[in-house]
Amino acid sequence: MNVDGIAADADPESLTRRVLARCRDLGFALAGVCDALPTSHEDHVRAWITAGRHGTMEYLQRRIEERLAPETYVPGAASIIMVADRYHDGHRDRIDSDSAPRGRIARYARGRDYHKVMKRRLVQLARELGEILPDHHFRPCVDTAPLLEREHAMRAGLGLVGKNTLLIEPGVGSWMLLGGIVSTARLIPTSPKTERSDPCGTCSRCIDACPTDAITPFSVDATRCLAYTTIEHRGEITPELETAAGDWLFGCDICQEVCPHAARKKRRQALPIHPDYAERHSDFDLLEVLGWTDASRQVVIEGTAAKRAALGMWKRNALICAGNVLTEHPDAPGKMELLGRMREIAGDFDEDAAVRGTAARVLDRLSMSDGI
Repeated sequence: MNVDGIAADADPESLTRRVLARCRDLGFALAGVCDALPTSHEDHVRAWITAGRHGTMEYLQRRIEERLAPETYVPGAASIIMVADRYHDGHRDRIDSDSAPRGRIARYARGRDYHKVMKRRLVQLARELGEILPDHHFRPCVDTAPLLEREHAMRAGLGLVGKNTLLIEPGVGSWMLLGGIVSTARLIPTSPKTERSDPCGTCSRCIDACPTDAITPFSVDATRCLAYTTIEHRGEITPELETAAGDWLFGCDICQEVCPHAARKKRRQALPIHPDYAERHSDFDLLEVLGWTDASRQVVIEGTAAKRAALGMWKRNALICAGNVLTEHPDAPGKMELLGRMREIAGDFDEDAAVRGTAARVLDRLSMSDGI
């Protein structure tokens, strides 16, 4: 039996080569294989959870045993096929200070939902492998699965984990999304391209640039990270983190924007960016967001990873961005319309309590800074 050039009787080495070639055929920018070993950082992971640095992301704690050992997740796991999609080339956003106040969204959420884009192809590959090796199990995973994908990707030679905890492939950068297939089949691990374990050296740009001091070397306190506070955290955000959010409406890319590895360079253009990640929206008019309904929100962000945040969270974030932008640009176009909408929300008792409280607090801050 032969599926897409993968022979059922292939030896492990030949099978591995053909699997990696099939990954490239499916449009993945990088692919590799590692043994399905337990994490080498169990103590760190458990301490991070115990310290509460995962915030309200209880799913990280709920399935921790599976995260620590792939064989707990997939009994009999022997190998993991790891893949990466590039979703951005490193170019900087152009900020138009003459436009009405806008809020940016993280680059991974600007195109189609990567969960679906990656999972579809991983499921296809797992099905093909299952047909030629029916005695083995192949379980496709994206980041919703309990898998420490960055560690396994590093073991498979896809890159090195940096101080901002992101996987960095020197020469490619960190604008990558990870997925994998946990398998009971024995494949041959792909050797990392370097014996180095640290891509950063003495560089600390991500740590220095983080506006909330969320990053310490090779660790991130999620409760202080803007990606967490704007996407995962429900309820109001502490004033300290509000003022640090700048114009980040959904997520944050600062630690990647300042990383030398992630900057746009010609030699990186050879690795493809999957067309499904073409930007639909890079930012949104804040006044428009404050006027969204559930239905209009769905229309705008349908099919993207930005649907992760509920309507109330979008409005809360938009209010915070509005306060920050108007503080920095008190004469911004559309200022009066935006302030009027903020006052409406602050006095609307049918509005979500966290949204209403945020509106009142931001207006008070603007008043004290002469932003009104």
